[in-house]
Formats: sequence, C-alpha cells, structure tokens
Amino acid sequence: MRLLIGNKNYSSWSMRPWLVLSHFGIEFKEEILWLSGDGWKDKLRERSPTGNVPVLMAEQMLIPDSLAIIEYLNDRFPEKNIWPEDRMMRARARAAACEIHCGFHALRNAAPMNIRASMPGRVDVSAIQGDLDRLNILLGGLLERSGGPFLCGEFSAADAMYAPVAMRILSYQLPVSEYIQNWIEALSGVRAVQAWRAAALTETQIVPQDELDAD
Repeated sequence: MRLLIGNKNYSSWSMRPWLVLSHFGIEFKEEILWLSGDGWKDKLRERSPTGNVPVLMAEQMLIPDSLAIIEYLNDRFPEKNIWPEDRMMRARARAAACEIHCGFHALRNAAPMNIRASMPGRVDVSAIQGDLDRLNILLGGLLERSGGPFLCGEFSAADAMYAPVAMRILSYQLPVSEYIQNWIEALSGVRAVQAWRAAALTETQIVPQDELDAD
C-alpha cells in the first residue's frame, strides 16, 4: 500500500490515516505531495482523483478520503481493532469521527494546523468558543465514559481523527478542559504521533494560507 499525503506540518487530513497505519503496524509506503511551490495543484490533480490528499493506493484502488481510508483499513485488518471492540463505544467513536469530518469549521478556519507554530494568544477565542465548548462536551464525555487515557480507553481511530485538533490546541494554546489536556498529554506519548510531529518540525516548505502571521 502507498499513502499519498501532504506536508506533515499542515495536512491535518493526511495525519489521520497515517497515524492509523503507523500505530497499528500496517505496512505501507508514504509519498509526500507538497502543498505549495510551482505547479503544486496540477501535480496533485495528476495523482489524486479529487485533487486533495490523502489518497491510499491499495488493491488497484485509489481511496481519496481520510475516513474512507480508515474504514477500508478496519475492514481489511479486523484483527487490529482500529475501532473499539465494544459495540456501543464503537458507535460513539464513529459518531465523533463523523462530527470532526464534517464540522468544527470555525476552529479549522481560525486555527489551521501548523505544528511548527507557537502562537499563544494569536487566535481570537471568542470566534471559536462554540467549537471549543462542543469539544469539551464531546471529547470530555468520551473520556469520562471510557476512563481514558484515550477517547475510547485504548488508542483508536477516534484519537487519530482528533489528533490534528490536539495539534491546534498545542500550537495556539487554546483553552480546553482538564479532560482534554490530559488526553493531549497521553496522545503526545504515542510513538506514531511523536514520529509525525518530529517529521513536521524538519519540513521547511511554507503554505502561506496556513501561516497566520502571513495575514
């Protein structure tokens, strides 16, 4: 299998399936398609049917969506328990994954993922307070129900889906509940997360629209 991803510093969607593949020990190769530079959009369209990343190349298929990739991996490798084994917890995890997949637009727009950044106070919290409140309720509820340290007890696809949110909280020092702070601390200890962050810090490419100081 080959996973086409964007810059590790910026590409939140790429981070999600990469973490699942890496954490659960599924063999794959990665290929970075840079999200800036001369002709980058044309190069991306040549490789991706949607013109976006990530794309998983597997079994003579192209799967061009983070959540679809994760569901494919879950079906192909059921023994990995990518989603929680418990049926009710699995339903809650999938619902949470769908919510981040299609929601939290204020947070996405105001605080783009930028792992290299350290910008406490740079984001207008009042503009994203609704999303932060929802995060505290949603993730806090999962953590309280599961007992942590991860959203469903053990690391799962739900944690991978929300890992870019954790990166945003760290970069901009966004105010969140103690539940979420403890989850971020646990997430930061996951080897796959550490590997992604370390690689992001070595990148030198700039995506201007994801640099708040470029305003």
